[in-house]
Amino acid sequence: MPVLHNRVNNEELKQRMLAETEPRTTVSFYQYFPIAEPQQFRDQLYLTFDALKVFGRIYVAHEGVNAQISVPASNFEAFREALYQSAPELNGIRLNIAVDDDGKSFWVLKIKVRPKIVADGIDDPTFNMENKGQYLKAAEYNKLAEQPGTIIVDMRNHYEYEVGHFENAIEIPSDTFRDQLPMAVDMLKDQKDKNIIMYCTGGIRCEKASAYMLHNGFKNVFHVEGGIIEYARKAKEQGLPMKFKGKNFVFDDRLGERITEDILSECHLCGKPCDTHTNCKNDGCHLLFIQCEDCAAQYEGCCSTDCQEEMHLPPDEQRAHRAGRENGAKVFNKSKDHPLRKHRDEWKMNRHSHD
Repeated sequence: MPVLHNRVNNEELKQRMLAETEPRTTVSFYQYFPIAEPQQFRDQLYLTFDALKVFGRIYVAHEGVNAQISVPASNFEAFREALYQSAPELNGIRLNIAVDDDGKSFWVLKIKVRPKIVADGIDDPTFNMENKGQYLKAAEYNKLAEQPGTIIVDMRNHYEYEVGHFENAIEIPSDTFRDQLPMAVDMLKDQKDKNIIMYCTGGIRCEKASAYMLHNGFKNVFHVEGGIIEYARKAKEQGLPMKFKGKNFVFDDRLGERITEDILSECHLCGKPCDTHTNCKNDGCHLLFIQCEDCAAQYEGCCSTDCQEEMHLPPDEQRAHRAGRENGAKVFNKSKDHPLRKHRDEWKMNRHSHD
């Protein structure tokens, strides 16, 4: 029986990828369609893509497929043909090509079967994904966004919105998509007759969000076709005014692709303009946060002096420190009582007291 998962050390695979000389293309795609046997579909997809040296992360569920991958340039056409032939519903689907890409986004192929391709918390049996909002291409988005009264809704998490978003977009202040859906309905309950545009990174979340809004009585719901990735690519190709500003956060090793030179966020440690995400270098933390070059040097890539000190302890002491530690969502978020936010606020107070 063929091997249907990776058996090589993760670090070795990363070094192999970095040593490759052939360029790779980073691409994402998704499609909502019924899959009767997700495990069987997953296994066949793995055999096909592994043979083409595809790397990346793919989720398969009864409701469809969601993928972020990289493909060797010489295999791209073969990959596209194999994907289109894997199911009738995938024939000719849009492939979102990364905007700011060095091809070094993934180094292993992981395909997992999940209950849903995007966790939504929806348990209403009458909810129907086929009744979704209208697609907007880049030029159509720009035109509708400029109309008075149009409401633009970002359906991503705070750390994504923080580094880049569409002009005048509102944020749904929750850290999970499943909480954002009912929150968006509540926040906009008095705007049900307005034009509402929803967007996300590649289109998968805002497509489901648009269907959920229609399900809850909203009348004029739109969503950006292909999300930020496709919008930015088409706006650049067509010479359109770029309505998205800053960086588009992506869920691979790049952690972001530059769309415009605007810096909308700041270092979470010192407050300098910065939009570079990183993970804390302390193995007992790995918090995702924004850090400027100066703070990266001062704290050795850690999010705090505590993590910096812990990182230099002997391995046994590091493990003792981590024992029993609560490791929840390791993302710097909007919470006012987040330890890193307290650290930054204290730093700012000290800085101002010396000005």
